[in-house]
Amino acid sequence: MSNKLFVGGLAWATNDESLRKAFSAHGEVSEARVVTDRDTGRSRGFGFVTFADAEAAKVAKNAMDNAVLDGRNIRVDFATEKPRR
Repeated sequence: MSNKLFVGGLAWATNDESLRKAFSAHGEVSEARVVTDRDTGRSRGFGFVTFADAEAAKVAKNAMDNAVLDGRNIRVDFATEKPRR
């Protein structure tokens, strides 16, 4: 089981810090990152949260999937590693 979560459906206003704050209630967050467009710097509507341990990630996934964050229902699942092109 991975300790990295994919978070989709983020509001445009959600940033790294607000994402970290929302998930830190469920365990120690080692990294929280909202993916941004490289040209405009605007959020692409998804991000990743990495926990210090896999059990905390599992608890957070179950608690935060379909939760409301910044006015939007978010989708949370375990991240899958994709090979680099």
